[in-house]
Amino acid sequence: MHWVRPDLVAEVEFFEWTGRGALRHPSFVGLREDKPAKEIMEETSMPFGENLTKRAHNPSGPRFDSSPSLHSNNMEAALSHPDKILYPRQSITKRDLAEFYQHIAEWVLPHVTGRPLTLVRCPQGAQRKCFYQKHASDALPDSIRRILIQEKGKKEKKSYMVIDDVKGLLALVQIGALEIHPWGCLEDRIDRPDRLVFDLDPGTGVGWNQLIDGAYLIKKRLLEDGIESFVKTSGGKGLHVVAPLIRRTAWDELKHYTRSLASETARKHPAGYVATMSKAKRKEKIFIDYLRNSFGATSIATYGTRALSNAPVSTPVTWDELSSLSGSQAFTLSSLRSRLQTLKKDPWEGFFDLRQFISRSVLPAS
Repeated sequence: MHWVRPDLVAEVEFFEWTGRGALRHPSFVGLREDKPAKEIMEETSMPFGENLTKRAHNPSGPRFDSSPSLHSNNMEAALSHPDKILYPRQSITKRDLAEFYQHIAEWVLPHVTGRPLTLVRCPQGAQRKCFYQKHASDALPDSIRRILIQEKGKKEKKSYMVIDDVKGLLALVQIGALEIHPWGCLEDRIDRPDRLVFDLDPGTGVGWNQLIDGAYLIKKRLLEDGIESFVKTSGGKGLHVVAPLIRRTAWDELKHYTRSLASETARKHPAGYVATMSKAKRKEKIFIDYLRNSFGATSIATYGTRALSNAPVSTPVTWDELSSLSGSQAFTLSSLRSRLQTLKKDPWEGFFDLRQFISRSVLPAS
């Protein structure tokens, strides 16, 4: 081996990790522009929260018109090794994760069904090696469908994963998927996105209040173009500003628009924001990540878990709630259900009913 300093991040398909921590049968897929090299590391565990298995399970809770009803109150997928620990510090098992997703299915399914998915799979739990899976493999459960997509610059179509219901959601748990990353489009029109996402990624030295200010800044700027937006915790370090769209704008137009808006914001507020990934330029600044808005790009699922030691969940909130939160990992697998059961209304009420689009008059000139 010849060790080098990592500057680039590659996405690689492979069969498994060897006992020595090497990749078996790796195949290069491409470079990832959305992940700085310094952020790629093995996660370590730390104490947090209580044992989920000690919590009372109550499947009842508010339902809203924007979410489909749950068709079954029983487990719809057989789990192998249901007692396998996925989050060791909270003793959260595969069964716990499956029950969690079943109980919040009406909230999460509208954001993941019918969309191509990329997964972060952690077969041995969050404390061990995890890997990205972009393309469907032959060993997937039947409730995870496969669709063929023509990738840019590729001659042959590639097989992608799609789920349709609770059974598909639980099948993802069965294969050890601790993160679900959907595309910003539905499978029937993969050429037309139905949402835009700005990922506000804080650099070192950025406080929570500064991050909130950044989210409001993006919200205000989108409103100037007639676009209403919603906000959620990423479950990682930042915040996501999300806007639903009717399927009128092409991917290239969406990326051009979001890149222009991010660059404009960074230019007007250079002390607090950047629109480039360079770590050297991000100290005490927020990277306005617009790269989620391109064909094949993904972002963490709304109400989806993260493969991090305290089992955080990417959670929609109202704009007024932001200042009362402790940070982007304020909601976890252990606490989210009680939040949903006590809500008086959906924090993203109207999200799926909002019909808006990016006007041609505000699209930057090519």
